Amino acid sequence: MIRLAVRAARADAPALLAELLVFSPAGLEEVDIDDETVEYAIYGAPGALPSAAELAANSDVALLAVHTSEVADDWSERWREFHQPTVVSERLYVRPPWLPPRRQSDRGAPLIDLVIEPGQAFGTGAHATTRLCLELLVARERDGAAHGSLLDLGCGSGVLAIAAAKLGWSPVTALDHEAESVAAARANAEANAVAITVRRADLHTDALDPAQTVVANLLRPLLLELSARLEHRPRYLIASGLLADQGDELAAELAARHGLQERRRERDGDWLALAFEPAA
Repeated sequence: MIRLAVRAARADAPALLAELLVFSPAGLEEVDIDDETVEYAIYGAPGALPSAAELAANSDVALLAVHTSEVADDWSERWREFHQPTVVSERLYVRPPWLPPRRQSDRGAPLIDLVIEPGQAFGTGAHATTRLCLELLVARERDGAAHGSLLDLGCGSGVLAIAAAKLGWSPVTALDHEAESVAAARANAEANAVAITVRRADLHTDALDPAQTVVANLLRPLLLELSARLEHRPRYLIASGLLADQGDELAAELAARHGLQERRRERDGDWLALAFEPAA
């Protein structure tokens, strides 16, 4: 197994993340080097990943460092240690399939169990952008509004769509451009015994289904593009994948184009997630 590690300025993190997700069926690791630098690492068999030179030559990001290393033969077990369960808002318990369910939080609150197979697609609940979306879904459910249709744009592993279905949204539709993500989301939905519709779609060109709630865990350029293409204003929209200084731009765009007003803003480190409702 080969580990390919790439460092860049934190301001370039979204662009670098988008590039590396193309090569990361075995998972993606994020390491905070310092306040100004982030490192992403992806894993794959020899020959399955680009070389350090190839990546540096073809990246649109000014990379600070790129290096590869061999991973020990016991990686299959160590890889499991990397994927730890996550408790979200005292409501959701997101775990890999080799760990048992957990019925209560440390404070005794009942937990909804979500089992997500890592490594097939982005989004196991551990990354800040996914976790923030889950927190906003739970907040909406606690407001008594977890009902009606939901559309998950860029679903990855399907964790957000599956969580929404378990929290009460129906029907739930999940879209992703990557075939691996569509297959992973369908398999994870089956493992969680939830009925959601998962299909492949190009978010740049394909029509977007109308839905009462829209969740988009994407990067800033695609979020802005989707705002321009959104034909049906949702009752509630959750947008994540933003860096902390990018929230105001998207909020202004959605207010001007769709009359959506920011209702909640959650931050985890440098990552931001926003929730919107119609202003009137």
